[in-house]
Amino acid sequence: MKLGAFSVSLSVKDITVSKSFYEKLGFEVMGGDLSQNWLIMKNESCIIGLFQGMFENNILTYNPGWNQNAEELDSFTDVRELQKQLKEKGIAMLSEADESSEGPASFTIEDPDGNTILVDQHR
Repeated sequence: MKLGAFSVSLSVKDITVSKSFYEKLGFEVMGGDLSQNWLIMKNESCIIGLFQGMFENNILTYNPGWNQNAEELDSFTDVRELQKQLKEKGIAMLSEADESSEGPASFTIEDPDGNTILVDQHR
């Protein structure tokens, strides 16, 4: 199963402080909007999202249709198909993509330890 580009979405208390910290670790801003309290940062193939005030806990994030540079892939498994495959394997959905829709959509699941996993397709 190919879930797409992987990143960790971090719920941060102060996005400016977190941005500075991760820059010291070699991360550079590759997207987002500081004025809206969210940034995407990258260090080699590692991607993190910094989000202030948007959600409670950290989230494991997958983006079908993107590579690790947020570039669109020619071929990928649609989020609705991934959702269908996971449901067939007995994975419970926390939120679901509308299976009758096309284009951008997302679903969330939870691993056995309570970690939220977001599968978020942007195209």
